[in-house]
Amino acid sequence: MRITIPVGILFLCLISIFSCLLSPVYSAKVTPTFPSSAIRPEQLSLAKKASNKLYKEKFFTQILDHFNFNPKSYQRFQHRYLINDTFWGGPRKNSPIFVYTGNEGDIEWFAQNTGFMFDIAPHFKALLVFIEHRFYGKSIPFGGSKDIAYSNSSTLGYLTSTQALADYATLIVDLKKNLSAVDSPVVVFGGSYGGMLAAWFRLKYPHIAIGALASSAPILNFENITSPYSFTNIITQDFRSESENCYKVIKGSWKQIKENGKRSGGLELLRKSFRICKNYIDADALESWLSTAFAYTAMTDYPTPTNFLNPLPAYPVKQMCKAIEDPRTGNDTFAKLYSAANIYYNYTGASTCFNLANSPDPHGLSMWGWQACTEMILPTNGNNKKSIFPESQWNYSERAAACKGFYGVDPRPNWITTEFGGQNIYRVLKRFGSNIIFFNGLRDPWSGGGVLKNISKSIVAIVAEEGAHHVDLRFATSEDPKWLQDVRKREVKLISHWISQYYHDLAHDS
Repeated sequence: MRITIPVGILFLCLISIFSCLLSPVYSAKVTPTFPSSAIRPEQLSLAKKASNKLYKEKFFTQILDHFNFNPKSYQRFQHRYLINDTFWGGPRKNSPIFVYTGNEGDIEWFAQNTGFMFDIAPHFKALLVFIEHRFYGKSIPFGGSKDIAYSNSSTLGYLTSTQALADYATLIVDLKKNLSAVDSPVVVFGGSYGGMLAAWFRLKYPHIAIGALASSAPILNFENITSPYSFTNIITQDFRSESENCYKVIKGSWKQIKENGKRSGGLELLRKSFRICKNYIDADALESWLSTAFAYTAMTDYPTPTNFLNPLPAYPVKQMCKAIEDPRTGNDTFAKLYSAANIYYNYTGASTCFNLANSPDPHGLSMWGWQACTEMILPTNGNNKKSIFPESQWNYSERAAACKGFYGVDPRPNWITTEFGGQNIYRVLKRFGSNIIFFNGLRDPWSGGGVLKNISKSIVAIVAEEGAHHVDLRFATSEDPKWLQDVRKREVKLISHWISQYYHDLAHDS
């Protein structure tokens, strides 16, 4: 029987690092759904058609457990990766290999939203490889059966960041050998959790990757390093910087929603006000639905129209605030919030009602719940008095109890910083690390847990005041602002230096 994650865990953890967000952990008021990104089937089929030109799908026979020699450890599974050799200069020229360290979801989704690698491949004559994270997409251990792989903590115990990094290392070494490209330099790329993995890969496997671009990688977003109020403080600032009135309307709405939820006829008023489908309405579910829209819109506040989580216009936070301040809504708070939510959930205008009882997961992100209950304990859901969301405190004990009750495991909140570091990172990494770019956009709520200043001459922080979540990794467009173009030019320059340095050392060593 496959584990189905309850919403108390999901609302904290589902959309990968795109979550662990806002509400208190599992409680009696848990809602029956987590309204994730409402990607429609037609959007997925269009993406599928586009993917045929971007890459070829391949599989590698991967070992189950890299760190144990018990007989069970030698079980194998089919590990998916995507490859594009269109512009590769080939092994004779030792042309570089650019590898994306896959996130917690279907690797095709991330490949289709990492246009920067495709854009720069011709310049570097690079081979592109996108490796899927174990337990996601088609890379499922135990015979490819999710029912078995997701069934209990004994099988899910093989879903860890260290196993994933070892997967990538094993696959890369084998691929280079098979391509007769042993001397081709490898640069790893990643965004969000994938960016964390890219940075950690460079630190753990410096003999395999000569450098890493870690975009929007909150490697410091752990307990006793980054404040649990940082995430929501940035969301608050994003909306407040657009309009004080916009901020006040959203901040004051939660009390009205809660009061209406308790009042006779109030739920029906909420259902009609927000065009909620007739099958289900609940005040807590509605709050979660709205919170999700505000948080994800802040994360994806890109300067150009996008279709990453949902179809969105350029600068969607600004558009939400414009909708809230539309004079046609008068003093009707719910009408204002509905118009704002429509920007995130229904920008195309195709939806006639919103289904709070349906929790689509088109990109297969659900097993992040396990990771967020074991090692990826990212404190984010504290809200102070000025927060745009209801005031609350980060409570590790509640998270731990929820995880123990559902998965039967105790979280290890200090394991990641023990394994990869994090404490005193500026003092530590300058003594042994090198060749890592940390990009962060300050409008991204995750930037509070990112590396925001240079650590050394070769561990560089690129910070964009107007940037959002891994915006630098998106496909370039003619509408990109100059600051974004400059960010990418700087990243290309740094990567070029790493590769030139590698070729110089290779020539002198041989």
